[in-house]
Amino acid sequence: MSLADELLADLEEMDGGQGLSNNDKNNLKDDQSMEVDQVSPAIKSLPNNNSVHAVAKLKDSLLLKETMRKIDYYTKHQRKSTAEIQGPVEHDPEYLLIVDANNLLVEIDNEIDIIHNFVRTIYYKRFPELEQLVQLSMDYLKTVQELANNVDRAKMNENLQKFLTPATIMIVSVSASTTQGKNLTNEELERVMEACQMAMNLSENKQTILSYVESRMTFIAPNLSIIVGASTAAKLMGMAGGLTNLTKMPSCNILLLGAHKKLLGGFSSSAAMPHAGAIFYSKIVQDCPP
Repeated sequence: MSLADELLADLEEMDGGQGLSNNDKNNLKDDQSMEVDQVSPAIKSLPNNNSVHAVAKLKDSLLLKETMRKIDYYTKHQRKSTAEIQGPVEHDPEYLLIVDANNLLVEIDNEIDIIHNFVRTIYYKRFPELEQLVQLSMDYLKTVQELANNVDRAKMNENLQKFLTPATIMIVSVSASTTQGKNLTNEELERVMEACQMAMNLSENKQTILSYVESRMTFIAPNLSIIVGASTAAKLMGMAGGLTNLTKMPSCNILLLGAHKKLLGGFSSSAAMPHAGAIFYSKIVQDCPP
């Protein structure tokens, strides 16, 4: 007996055996079929029914490939002095590349977050507790790539020790031994591993871009790099939208570049640092006595 027939039988008993009219029976069956039709598209649209390429498109984009090609070229053909720049620095091809590379770093971070959500949705079936234990995107993806279906490998794992603390590894090991998760199918595991590898490749691209931008900041903005460091100088220039925009910005606004608004959720704001931006975390400021 189907679910619809059981419901009809129960309703007939509640109705004193008189039963329902044919119209009521047809409406009930139509409602049930409508619910089934409404659920099916939602199931088909879940991320674990598609490849990661359906939601993360930056890795194969022309923008990333062209930027990495230009970085490789300028890394091999570095100019020795600013005298080689012809015309305004804002029109120099390498300067434009540095600005674009800074913007691309933000897109890479967003793409890694998308991949993290994609993997988390599928891997929740195997190890639902992991997302609470390892919350950083890249650490979570590295852990998933290492454990796969065999979560018992978390104990005394040398690869996990490269990016997780011993305390976290111990908690993951204990949770893995008691988890109620089920093994992923071969197809699901393949999608997860593909997504993790894509995130690793994007992370490598990010490190390459960071190294290049920091190395060229002493060439583009030598004075700023000496004061706050090449890394902080690159962040400031990227967030300001270029070197010219940074020079025109009031000092009070430069102080706020890189500051994040935090939702304190009702806690006291006395310990909050609303003006702590990129400059606050630079070496010259952090080395100052309190």
